[in-house]
Amino acid sequence: MAEIKVLTEDTYDEAIQDGIVVVDFYADWCGPCKMMAPTFHEVADMYDGKVTFAKLNIDENKKIALANKVMSIPTLLFYKKGFQADRVTGVVDKALLHQKIDALL
Repeated sequence: MAEIKVLTEDTYDEAIQDGIVVVDFYADWCGPCKMMAPTFHEVADMYDGKVTFAKLNIDENKKIALANKVMSIPTLLFYKKGFQADRVTGVVDKALLHQKIDALL
């Protein structure tokens, strides 16, 4: 099972610097976020060792959410070597996640 890193305002900038990183912006009260979680974890398992997967709670880390213009959740940001390469908002399927990640590999 792949490790899903839990990011905070203190760890965010460093965490996105190396390789490919997918960050799930979520909140505990968010129904669609709960629907997205199993897919996120399943895809993380498929790319274990190749891609870093992380979660950031927007209620606890508002500055990072605002800095990244996250207005709706769930929002997934895709980073490659510290630069945002893509984003998706809302509940998405595994096929779209594979497409986005494969384009960065």
